[in-house]
Amino acid sequence: MSSNHVNSPNMKLEVVVFNVADVDRTKAFYENLGWRLDIDIAEGNYRNVHVTPPNSDASIIFGKGVTPNNSGSVQNLVLAVDDLDAARKDLIDRGVNVSEIFHYAGGPFNNAVENPRVSGRDPQGRSYFSFASFEDPDGNLWLLQEIITRLPGRLWDSPQTDVATLATLLRETAEHHDPYEKTHAKHDWWDWYAPYLSARQNGSSSEEAAAAADRYIEKAFPVLSR
Repeated sequence: MSSNHVNSPNMKLEVVVFNVADVDRTKAFYENLGWRLDIDIAEGNYRNVHVTPPNSDASIIFGKGVTPNNSGSVQNLVLAVDDLDAARKDLIDRGVNVSEIFHYAGGPFNNAVENPRVSGRDPQGRSYFSFASFEDPDGNLWLLQEIITRLPGRLWDSPQTDVATLATLLRETAEHHDPYEKTHAKHDWWDWYAPYLSARQNGSSSEEAAAAADRYIEKAFPVLSR
């Protein structure tokens, strides 16, 4: 079977569907998180509530009668965040019980080893490797996974940047890197450039991209930020 996606039809994760014990309670929980309410319809024993996390292309649907039967709570629903500390603080400020930051002893999502969760961030500060978790009122488990820079090939239909635009973007990156370089310990310029360029190409402002690059260096190489 071919793994070539070039000629494959588009398939995008759109929604995860599950039943809940108290629809209004669960609706209030997700609205309190700042998630967008898209649909709330009810007909007899059927209730369908559709909400979407901020800036997400995928959504969740919960309610009554939205699945053939209630098979219990959903495990390991994953939310990608670019700043785990900020995302965790936002949830706590909204009254949500969020776990401490952790990483997996055997690598992301490896629950096959004994005591899979290890307290603290990934020691190497790698993108994809640091997590926190919380549950909704029905015990559906959400994981916050920090993704600062995506691995090569992880973006579908990444736009091609022409040479002139890339040159301009590289000059801009150098200009924003200059004050950082003058005030921080010696480091490899490409470790700052990569998250900055990635953020800019994904729609962030120059200020947001610079902050993302600063955070990446701080987390990946904490000794440089002291």
